[in-house]
Amino acid sequence: MSLSEIAAQLELPPSTAHGIIKTLAEHGMVDQDPDSGRYQLGPAVLLLGNVYLDTLELRSRSFRWAEELARRTGYAVRVGVLLWEDVVIIHHEPRPDGTRQMPEVGIVVPAHACAAGKALLAFHTRHAEQLLAGAPLRNMTGETIVDPDALRAELARVAESGIATERDEAVIGDSGLGAPIYGPTGEVIGAIEVVMPSAEWPVPDETVTALRESARNISRELNAPSYGRGA
Repeated sequence: MSLSEIAAQLELPPSTAHGIIKTLAEHGMVDQDPDSGRYQLGPAVLLLGNVYLDTLELRSRSFRWAEELARRTGYAVRVGVLLWEDVVIIHHEPRPDGTRQMPEVGIVVPAHACAAGKALLAFHTRHAEQLLAGAPLRNMTGETIVDPDALRAELARVAESGIATERDEAVIGDSGLGAPIYGPTGEVIGAIEVVMPSAEWPVPDETVTALRESARNISRELNAPSYGRGA
């Protein structure tokens, strides 16, 4: 479609439509034909579709184990997937203490600032390098790791141990542990994390063990051929 056609369909001024298209093009969602100047969907739309399809299976397989992990640890549990520079929470199991808690499904957290995101980036090295080579990383709290070399070292430790940690990096007062979830091709397709008050850090070894077991059990149900380092 041409810019004028898109603007007419959206009932927006051409300048506003152009700004939206430019943003989508920067993320690969829209391509412009160099000869005609017309626009079409870009390759990232396929990636987004694949993420959605993967998410359906991952989410359904996570329910049982996330609930069990919350029960064993007493902490809230999140399952997330990587979408560009962020983690999208696809399942949230509240703390089992009966307190009122805000549902977190659908929230977006910068990948470099949460345990689930680090557990994903550590096993998607090309994606991590693109993130590090791009715009400066967002500093969420003052504790967020925004130095590229420091984050590379952090991700190397995660890749070695299979466990990611985060202390006050996304929200002051919250900390977390994350572990990767493997899919049927052997690639990391998601991550599971426990979120606890920072005042309760460090967590006992039993919590780390419970997290590893939950990640392994979800991966097994997804027919992963192996569960990776640290699992």
